Amino acid sequence: MARRVNWALCRVLGVALLVVGCGNAQKEATDAAVNAAQAAINSVQVEAAKYVPDQLAAANSALQSAKDALAKGDYAAALAAAKDATGKARELATAAAAKKAEWTQTWSSLNESLPKSMDAVKAKLDAYSKHLPAGMDQDKWAAAKAQYEQLKHTWADASAAAAQGNLGDAIKKTSGLKDLLTQLKEMLGIKS
Repeated sequence: MARRVNWALCRVLGVALLVVGCGNAQKEATDAAVNAAQAAINSVQVEAAKYVPDQLAAANSALQSAKDALAKGDYAAALAAAKDATGKARELATAAAAKKAEWTQTWSSLNESLPKSMDAVKAKLDAYSKHLPAGMDQDKWAAAKAQYEQLKHTWADASAAAAQGNLGDAIKKTSGLKDLLTQLKEMLGIKS
């Protein structure tokens, strides 16, 4: 009888050790998956923060869910959230590269067209400073000159932002610049 109890105790102890051993292996595998997701997000974080901050927030949220589930011992949920975070990190890299290319192209176009238009406006303002055309009085000329100075200041701010690598900020600063410049050109009689 004592042998039966010992044998039964050994079986229970063996099963318990097996469960604990598998639990540790599952915990280690899940912990590794969470760490891999963290590394994947870290590798694209700088670019993603610049170009796709909303998607970065979603990836970080998925990663936090994985960490929370891991802390609670819910390895299945933690593993699923870690896989989701890793997938979002891959998407971040692609989306950030696409947005960077888009903004670079937009800025190049602006950088080519706006300075030419502003030069044309300046030349016309300089010419009108000597002799005002029919239909333009001194007040209109002064208003046009003040508007040009404001546009020039906005363009300088946008150019500085672009030079620092903040293309999104630079593009935002120029959002109304094209329309205002078009109005100013019309006021001065400049044909595009």
